[in-house]
Amino acid sequence: MADRVTVIGWDGPPLTEAARAALGAATLVAGAAHHLALPEVPAHAERVRLGSLGLAARRIAAHRGTAVVIADGDPGFFGVVRTLRAPEHGLEVEVVPAVSSVAQAFARAGMPWDDAQVVVAHRRTLRRAVNVCRAHSKVAVLTSPGAGPAELALLLAGVHRTFVVCEELGTEREEVSVITSDNAADRSWRDPNVVIVIGGPVAAETGWIAGRDPGSKPRGWALPVEAYGGGTGEGENERLRAAQLARLGPRVGDLVWDIGCGIGAYAVEAARFGAAVIAVDRDADACGRTTASARRFGVQLQVVHGSAPHVLEDLPEPDVVRIGGGGAPVVAAVADRRPERIVTHAATRDQAELIGRDLVEHGYVVECALLQSVELDTRVWTERDRSVAFLISAQLDRPDS
Repeated sequence: MADRVTVIGWDGPPLTEAARAALGAATLVAGAAHHLALPEVPAHAERVRLGSLGLAARRIAAHRGTAVVIADGDPGFFGVVRTLRAPEHGLEVEVVPAVSSVAQAFARAGMPWDDAQVVVAHRRTLRRAVNVCRAHSKVAVLTSPGAGPAELALLLAGVHRTFVVCEELGTEREEVSVITSDNAADRSWRDPNVVIVIGGPVAAETGWIAGRDPGSKPRGWALPVEAYGGGTGEGENERLRAAQLARLGPRVGDLVWDIGCGIGAYAVEAARFGAAVIAVDRDADACGRTTASARRFGVQLQVVHGSAPHVLEDLPEPDVVRIGGGGAPVVAAVADRRPERIVTHAATRDQAELIGRDLVEHGYVVECALLQSVELDTRVWTERDRSVAFLISAQLDRPDS
């Protein structure tokens, strides 16, 4: 096992005295090509090119001597420190930090970032990173080859955002570009880069917690329809909505379809959980009311005017779907897209059975429950309203390989 492991963060300027001292004593140095070319790297030290972090960690753990790992920015922020400290390697690590590339990017843009979401985009996480950009007004994306500004822009098609692209921060080739998302796919970008994605209103005041302030929205879920401007629509009962939210469990990184969005109550509440939401309705007035509800609650969502199932063909792949209307044909079209979970409702047992059988044939495990709610006037304790619906929830049994 290595006698000592020092991780040095590098953000472009000359190395600190502590970093130079650690390098001077190193018998193994790991880093990217531009790190290994630094003049402070001893000529006699073994050099390890960082590719697979797990492989590099095993090489370091097997080394008898003093090891140094050089990484861009703050190595404790989405960096190599987590891998090196994994229990299977048994390494004790000393860190010499530097300014993170996210902090540098916001500094170049002259913007605060305590209200920003920060995500890492690899090929396997790109879609989830894009969903965060859909759902939040300020996001910093740490990119990677194949998951950069162009790929972000392509997956954000139909959603307007402003990109601040910071290429090769801290080097002589550093460049900062401000561009709209619909133009970002037409350019080639140099790695490494950080993309600040801006869309919609941003916080004007300092909060008390980094990221989105959870205390800025009304307390509770499944709020009454009056909170969304009043009115009624199919499936707008708040108790049914609460059950649908519980079954779908929308979360940060998800893309939710809300088909038959009505007054926007479900779409807004899914967005309040941090999920990206596409709300669909064939009624232009419903689309307008959903947009107004989103504005009232300060959430980001995309509203699409059109009739399902045809309008669904060009939408990006969903993680979970709530179907507020359209019946069996829409359910079948949604199931063909293979989301992880689907919820809908039916007015009769025959309708529920027809929908449930179709979902089972599509490879879903289906549950159905009869929900009855009775609202009482508590001044005189008499019945004021009664609603009955069959709640149908489906979970994909065998995800596509």
